[in-house]
Amino acid sequence: MDEIRNKVKESGLLSLDLADFKPDQSKIVGIDIANQLWERLVLKEKMFREFIDSNDWNQYQSKYVHIYCSADAIVPTWAFMLVSSKLVGIADFVITGSRNDLDKKLISLQIDSLELDPFKDGRIIIKGCADVVDPEFAMSELIQKLQPIAKSIMYGEPCSTVPIYKRK
Repeated sequence: MDEIRNKVKESGLLSLDLADFKPDQSKIVGIDIANQLWERLVLKEKMFREFIDSNDWNQYQSKYVHIYCSADAIVPTWAFMLVSSKLVGIADFVITGSRNDLDKKLISLQIDSLELDPFKDGRIIIKGCADVVDPEFAMSELIQKLQPIAKSIMYGEPCSTVPIYKRK
């Protein structure tokens, strides 16, 4: 009887899964400044500063925080700065913007920290069936990082790939 061989493993293809770059969703928290607006319309500095002083910022320990305003109101820049300043040294990461903005930034940071040595001159397959926000963004970030060092890059599964890049 012939031994079963894993031809994909023997091919030397290097596989990257987008799911590996997905941020830990349990660490993501949003702070909506709209909750601090007077009648969800206007930010009153005195009331806002009272919120800043009385809020327990330690609840954001080791979290990824996005600060945003869900109300259709003009919020001064300094309001976002005040919230951000309270999170320095507490939260692991803070951004002003949407949840999507935060996810994309965290994915970008993980891709930037990717150790490239294992992929040098490699034949890389990027698996894209992961539940990540804006997979096109993540794919583009990976291409920017890997193409300068890769021999080839493909998209999909080892059994069915789409060629993306091949070094001349």
